[in-house]
Amino acid sequence: MFSGQYNNRRVLITGHTGFKGSWLTLWLQSIGAKVTGISLPPDSAFAHWNLLSLNVESRLIDIREAAQLRKAVQEADPEIVFHLAAQPLVRRSYLAPLETWSTNVIGTANVLDACRDLPSIKAIVVVTTDKCYENQEWVWGYRENDRLGGHDPYSASKAASELVVSSYRSAFFQAPEGPLLATARAGNVIGGGDWSEDRLIPDLMRAAQAGKPLEIRSPTATRPWHHVLECLSGYLCLGQKLLERNKDCAGGWNFGPDREGNRQVQQVLEQLRQTMHGIEWYAGLQTQLKEARLLHLDSSKARDLLAWHPVWSFEDGVSTTARWYMAWLNSKEVISVHQLNEYVNAAYSQKLSWTIHEPK
Repeated sequence: MFSGQYNNRRVLITGHTGFKGSWLTLWLQSIGAKVTGISLPPDSAFAHWNLLSLNVESRLIDIREAAQLRKAVQEADPEIVFHLAAQPLVRRSYLAPLETWSTNVIGTANVLDACRDLPSIKAIVVVTTDKCYENQEWVWGYRENDRLGGHDPYSASKAASELVVSSYRSAFFQAPEGPLLATARAGNVIGGGDWSEDRLIPDLMRAAQAGKPLEIRSPTATRPWHHVLECLSGYLCLGQKLLERNKDCAGGWNFGPDREGNRQVQQVLEQLRQTMHGIEWYAGLQTQLKEARLLHLDSSKARDLLAWHPVWSFEDGVSTTARWYMAWLNSKEVISVHQLNEYVNAAYSQKLSWTIHEPK
């Protein structure tokens, strides 16, 4: 896969104990990468990272601690870095704005600064979010050249981290053989193993375990929903192109679902009910915290220039997510490897470019 670019490659992942990071670590290890992770400890005993029990070098470091971080990056001596460590929750950003800003902005600057003097590093992918765009509640999708911004501290901090990346690219990563630096902006990600607070499906699973219906804040809010493996395939495609020294790829990239993946919250819940019978919810009072009601991504750039395409439909992604939680809740079975194989096989059957080697 990915033209063999990750086989025996030294890869550093920040945020490897998180939801996305644990799935990315699993995938990279399965294709022969030598992974080192830097992250805070998982915030739950049932965190996906803990359930996977992967044998990788794991450093528990806060990315705001610049000296510790620099030492760990130097010791890992990576060839490519995937920076995922972040404070990723909108509502938490209202409760802890300084933590959000310091982690997402200063933390990103610390990671890039630790990387800029390492000759081993060829590529860096910084993961931000679809919420980095200044949301105008448009019916069409945001493109990579649209204006950045954000009302809540999380969205604004991610827009600011995009500016940090742009600054470091211009100021420090312009040498002909220097690292190529890109950002990746994904939609609302679902998948098994996510237990974060204030996220739709994890909250629903906790409510189901407690035998209670879940209060839904904004049932008609629309988001671009897709399975975690969809955006990760995009990150890996992007990383591949950077490792191949494609300098045109050193910029911002959207990785979102096709138009049919833009669904209301209540549609996600109804689709989940097709697989997980008995889950219940009700529409509560409107939240007092400002949250965008309409958000779409335009991923045409990734489709046209990276030959990246979603593999699963909206229904496939939701049912796969439901099956993961059912396996865990009913028998404590972790089926992540099986689902990764399902995804790769589906991509191979569609003849997506990243599943095969390009002819020499």
